This record gives sequence, structure tokens and C-alpha cells, in this order.
Amino acid sequence: MSHDPRRFEPGLRYLLAAAMTIVGLLHFVNPQPFVELMPRVFPEATRLPLVLVSGVFEVLGGVGLLPARSRRFSAFGLMALYVAVFPANIRMAIDPEYFHVSKAIAYGRLPFQILFLVWAYRYTRRPEDLAAASAANGAP
Repeated sequence: MSHDPRRFEPGLRYLLAAAMTIVGLLHFVNPQPFVELMPRVFPEATRLPLVLVSGVFEVLGGVGLLPARSRRFSAFGLMALYVAVFPANIRMAIDPEYFHVSKAIAYGRLPFQILFLVWAYRYTRRPEDLAAASAANGAP
């Protein structure tokens, strides 16, 4: 039985793609929670449009992880998105009572942005780089 950790790679990619697509669609189904997370430095009139734009990019990023042709570009796009929405997570951590969550949950969410950044980063590698790495590790 093989213990190659790469055997999980397709499933992990599909999981990230599905998660991003679902969360992106939620921006359209129920945008208000996302609007509430927006830092108050954004004028009120811009919050909903920005939530909808981020939803579009989450869906595109998620779906874009599936085909090899768009995977790398989509992964970089998702990484940029994670950085862009990080202030919303900070807003929740600063005012968790407003969002009806505990401080532990609000602050506990922050490291997940790093996890998502690393997860998306896995898909920024060029196919030829992956092939060279596999060959160097003795993989067939």
C-alpha cells in the first residue's frame, strides 16, 4: 500500500474549490452577514457592491481551481482575496459581541486565513515544477 501524501491532493483541491464556490454563492443568497463584517472605513453605499464582487471572485477562484489551465491563476487570486478580506475577520475579533460569537471563536478564526493562504498556495506551482519535484523524490 502506497503512503504517498499526494494521493489526497485532488480531494483537497476539490474541497477548497467547493468551499470557495459555496461561500461565494452565499454572498448572493444572504449578503447581509457579509455586509456587516465589512470594516466601517468603507462607506455604507459601497459595502453591498463589494460583498457581491468578492462573491464573484470567490466563485471564480473556486471553480478556477478545477481545470489545470486556470488553477495557478485562480490560486493566486484566492490568496489575494484572503488578504483582502482579512480586515473583516479582524472586525469580528474586535467586536465579537456584535456578531454574537465568543471572543475565542472570533480570534480563533484569524489563523484560518493563514491556513487558507497556504492551502491555495499549494496550487500556484507550475506543472513542470511539480513533475521535477516528483522526479527528485523518486516518484514515478
